[in-house]
Amino acid sequence: MTTDQQIDANGQLRHLITLEGLGRDRISALLDRAANLREAFAKGANGPQLLAGRTIINLFFETSTRTRTSFELAARRLGASVLNFDIASSSTSKGESLEDTLATLEAMQADAFIVRHKENGTPARLAACARRAAILNAGDGNHAHPTQGLLDALTIRDHHTDFSKLKVVICGDIRHSRVARSDVHALEALGASEIRLCGPLVLMPAAGDFPQCRLFNNFDAAIADCDVVIMLRLQRERMLEALIGDEAEYFSRFGLTAQRLSRARPGALAMHPGPMNRGIEIAADVADGPQSVILDQVANGIPVRMAVLASLLSS
Repeated sequence: MTTDQQIDANGQLRHLITLEGLGRDRISALLDRAANLREAFAKGANGPQLLAGRTIINLFFETSTRTRTSFELAARRLGASVLNFDIASSSTSKGESLEDTLATLEAMQADAFIVRHKENGTPARLAACARRAAILNAGDGNHAHPTQGLLDALTIRDHHTDFSKLKVVICGDIRHSRVARSDVHALEALGASEIRLCGPLVLMPAAGDFPQCRLFNNFDAAIADCDVVIMLRLQRERMLEALIGDEAEYFSRFGLTAQRLSRARPGALAMHPGPMNRGIEIAADVADGPQSVILDQVANGIPVRMAVLASLLSS
């Protein structure tokens, strides 16, 4: 899906499928709105009910804890009704196409669909045939996870307002990571000084996939003088596929330890989108340490998703 397809004729956000091409102003506006909503709800349980009367449906074809829960909490706090669609017992399990399922649910006056799917392009496919409802990508294949990119950007912005001074390293399974792609799009739009990608050769992207980034295979070199360190989950199936060595070998080369973090700038942020594999991607003392903002990322997922839902659905 192109950026133009995400924006309606009035220049308003119609769907959110990817951060690629959205630009600094639109991404900054979403972060500003998230920060304002976070403040409004911090003052009391009953914040602005911007989505009262709206119906939002979660269509998760992959398992999820953080993303689905935070989308549901975000929608309910804004006053929307939320339905968690049971994929296993739905008509899709009987052969009905996703497009027909969407049309059926739209006919019931659903206002938005939050879609997670293992195949690249599925949310964009649904957005192309949606008649009135908004489509939000909650992660598709290794393509994009836009709200994760936004919440990571908000977490960084809480500590560093000027992205032009920031060096950020993202380490792990870059090749298969939708989080890495969305983080790169957000960081690039916000003007990060330098974005570094690091991981084993077999888990690194093709050279032309991230022309705006510097690629590393040595984590000690990649982390040097960085302001932000974003670790990615290592999927154990990569080990079963013999793409990399065992867990201990991976941790020794690409795990975030306190000693390795000391090579970054003083006070560098340690981040992880979760779920974490402690002792494989990140040491427990770093995950729980003073430089970790991992729980801040989790908390920021709710206001970010409130901001996106409000921008798509509130008048």
